[in-house]
Amino acid sequence: MPANEFEDSVLPDIQGRRDTRNIAIDHVGVKGVRYPVIIASTQGAISTIGDFSMSVGLKSEVKGTHMSRFIEMLESQSSPLTQESFANLARATADRLGAPFCEVELKFPFFQSKTAPISGAQSLLDYDVVWRAVVSNKGDAEFTLKAIVPATSLCPCSKEISNYGAHNQRSLISIEATLREMVSLEELVDIAQNAASCEVYGLLKRPDEKFVTERAYDNPKFVEDMVRDVAVALNADSRISKYVVEVENFESIHNHSAYARIVGRPGVNVREAA
Repeated sequence: MPANEFEDSVLPDIQGRRDTRNIAIDHVGVKGVRYPVIIASTQGAISTIGDFSMSVGLKSEVKGTHMSRFIEMLESQSSPLTQESFANLARATADRLGAPFCEVELKFPFFQSKTAPISGAQSLLDYDVVWRAVVSNKGDAEFTLKAIVPATSLCPCSKEISNYGAHNQRSLISIEATLREMVSLEELVDIAQNAASCEVYGLLKRPDEKFVTERAYDNPKFVEDMVRDVAVALNADSRISKYVVEVENFESIHNHSAYARIVGRPGVNVREAA
């Protein structure tokens, strides 16, 4: 007798029993599932380690969900994950668990090959990435792509008031975009890097260091400039339905960070700050 038939005929299904408290659960599932994945990108298939969170909505009359089925759904994936197949994973998970709602989130490090601007030295730079797919009752899937991109910022005020030099800092630019159509991760990375005083590299030789230092000095940006420049680029992209942009500058002359955030929708006027 197959194992699943044995379980159905002999072992009680406690999760499937009726619950009498009449309270639905918004999210129930598994978190922190580390799993090897292959991501399809413009660079080809990229192997990485994913951190999955998978949850479904639970109807008020159902006692519990079947946790093992989430892992079964991960085990069923063999091809490189695309944005479309990831959304289909969320749909299939909702169907497998008979749930009215499903959310699947995947966090992973993504490495991009970079070329130093003068020497041409090759190196890898890592970005933190989040994919999220949410499926509703109708089977519609909302896909969100988030990239966290390191960069350099140089303070315009410091440059203006100083007789020589200007303070600069490491920055993190976070772009979370809900998509109507596919947008590659590399495109979001480019938008973030173009908004900074200068992009960062894994490996620089002395001529490269001179270049990036002077590049940042010639392109000073407040945290407000950076977050607005990203928003301008996103507002021009019809493939994006909504976004959240956050920029944090880890100040070199203060023991705190400078921070800015914009929530927007392309085609809709950006609201005035309250």
